[in-house]
Amino acid sequence: MGSNRFRNVGLFFLLALIWGSSFPAIEVGLEALSPLLFAALRYDIASLVLFGYALSRGYRSWPAGRAEWGLIVTGGTLVIGLHFALAFVGQTYVTSAIGAVVLSLVPVLTPAFALVVLDARLSPPEIGGFVVGLLGVCVVANPGSGLDGQLIGVSLFLLAAICFAVGSVLTVRFDATLPIVTSQAWMTLVGAGVLHLLSAGFEGSPAAVLGGVPSVEVLVALVYLAVVASAAGFLLYFSLVGEIGPSQASLVSYITPIVAAVGGWVAFGEPITRTTVVGFCVIAAGFALIELRPLHGLLTRRRRHAIARRYADSHTIAVAGNRYYK
Repeated sequence: MGSNRFRNVGLFFLLALIWGSSFPAIEVGLEALSPLLFAALRYDIASLVLFGYALSRGYRSWPAGRAEWGLIVTGGTLVIGLHFALAFVGQTYVTSAIGAVVLSLVPVLTPAFALVVLDARLSPPEIGGFVVGLLGVCVVANPGSGLDGQLIGVSLFLLAAICFAVGSVLTVRFDATLPIVTSQAWMTLVGAGVLHLLSAGFEGSPAAVLGGVPSVEVLVALVYLAVVASAAGFLLYFSLVGEIGPSQASLVSYITPIVAAVGGWVAFGEPITRTTVVGFCVIAAGFALIELRPLHGLLTRRRRHAIARRYADSHTIAVAGNRYYK
């Protein structure tokens, strides 16, 4: 039991390190590649890796029926295509820290869109958490500074977070039995196609955009983002969801900005401003309000476990906060 707990903690922080370091890696690629083409190439490679993994594990590889194709097209278009198109373009305006902080709004936005799409109900703390989260984004954007690059970048990242949240909610409506890895591989492929279409429409042909052979640093950043941050990160995340549940796994969104901020500062000297830190704290407070009930239950269970272990002896065992005789 203890080894599993330490393993899960290790995987949690490893995932935060991988996803947080992806923001500085994007900065490296954007020095030579246009944002939409860079994102498209990332998911070209990621889809190949995920398909290869799915085939090696013997998973069903072809979608069957309207529901599974609907899941793939919806997720691929919103969660991958439009989300990363907006995020990559947004990062040409703002630092890694600001981009990661605004994207941490996703767990705050998702319940609000579930209210509209799935006819869910929000409790007063959840409504308050949504409002507080949006206030945190306003703090990060610092609108008093005028319509500058930071406000544009924050707006693009906010739209990216909205696309991800809406796509996540809409995919729940499809009754699909396709394995998770296979569905993610197909969504990644569809997302790459959407990104290529956007790149062709807004940036021109790939040959004209590239303008030459990318440097070794850019190629390393591309492979890292595709293989480690996308394919391996996805597998790691869903492994954590299976072990500790989605609520606790989603907390990685609040470690990722810290890693991104430190990485951007070390690699590029990007400043970590007071408004970015305050905005992050406000968004995290909004998430805490939304997850108030699950977090309270988690803390209560841990307190019961601690009390039971304190009074257990060699003749008893503590289970779910209770003591049982061996």
